[in-house]
Amino acid sequence: MIKKEANNVARKRRHLRVRKNVSGTKEVPRLNVFRSNSGIYAQVIDDVTGKTLASSSNLELKIKNGGNVEAAKLVGKDIAEKCKKLKIKQVVFDRGGYQYHGRISALADAAREAGLEF
Repeated sequence: MIKKEANNVARKRRHLRVRKNVSGTKEVPRLNVFRSNSGIYAQVIDDVTGKTLASSSNLELKIKNGGNVEAAKLVGKDIAEKCKKLKIKQVVFDRGGYQYHGRISALADAAREAGLEF
């Protein structure tokens, strides 16, 4: 249990390092990703006003197993479609302190394929 807590503390430290350089505006919001063992979540955030413009998750899409790459692809595609409806074409990607690998890169690639630019 202690190792899990230490890993999350290290991830939060990495996320703060990423956030020093990544910030979203209304024109170019921030696409934030959070993953757990059982799910994956994505939010498009305007950091100037502090508001979430769009969000998607495996729970919202009713995907039973959200801890796999296929679920991440579906969430990436869904968040890109929601951004299109809001006329958002470009975002900055915030990997949330996670390694750009596996589910994180699958979500990003699916969002790019569905029309988001970053």
